[in-house]
Amino acid sequence: MPIMTYCWIACAGYLLGSIPFGYLLVRLFRNEDIREMGSGNIGATNVIRSGAKGLGLLTFLLDACKGYVAVAGVVWAMQAGGLLPEAAQDARAVAAVAAILGHIFPVWLHFKGGKGVATALGAFLALIPYAALAGLGVFAAVLVLSRYVSLASILAAAAFPFFGLLFTHNRTPLFTAVMFLVPMLVIVKHRQNILRLLHGTEYRFGKAKVTTA
Repeated sequence: MPIMTYCWIACAGYLLGSIPFGYLLVRLFRNEDIREMGSGNIGATNVIRSGAKGLGLLTFLLDACKGYVAVAGVVWAMQAGGLLPEAAQDARAVAAVAAILGHIFPVWLHFKGGKGVATALGAFLALIPYAALAGLGVFAAVLVLSRYVSLASILAAAAFPFFGLLFTHNRTPLFTAVMFLVPMLVIVKHRQNILRLLHGTEYRFGKAKVTTA
C-alpha cells in the first residue's frame, strides 16, 4: 500500500482522536475549564472527580467511541478496497495509534490532552476485541478491589500485550509493535499517578470532589 495512504489514515485517525470531548462537555454544560480543575486532565476520571459524574461517563464513552470509529472506519475502507490482509492489518494499527496520540496530544489544546485509556480501549475493541475485553476485565477487577482508577489503568495496560499475543495470530511487525508501544505510552502518561500511589496520596474513586488545582 502506498506510504501516502498510511499518512492519510494517520491524519484522519489523529484528527478524530484529538476531539477533546471532556473539555468540550464541561465547557458546554458547566461553563468551566476542566484543565483548571483537579489534575488538569481532560479525561473522564478528572471530569468525574470535578463533580460531574454524568459528564464523566459520557466523556469516557465518547473517547472510547472515537478510538473505535477510527479503526472501524479503516476496516470498512480496507474491505471495500479489497486490500491484502497484511496491508489491512497495518492500516488498522496505524489508525489505532494515531487516534490514541490525537487524544493524548490534541492540537486544539496545545498538545496537552488525556492519558489515552478510554481511546485505547475503543481502538483495541475494534482491533483485537477479545484482548481488549480481557484488559477491561483486569481494569474492573483492580478498580473494585483498590478503588484506584490509575492503578487499574496501569495494570490493564501492562496486561494487554499478553492478551494481544494470545488472541491474535499471523501478526505483522507493525501490528505487534503497536500492541506493546501503546500500553507503554499509557503507563508513561500515568507517571505522576505512580508517584502518588507510591506515596499514598493518590485519589481513590468515590472520594469527595477534588478542589481546583
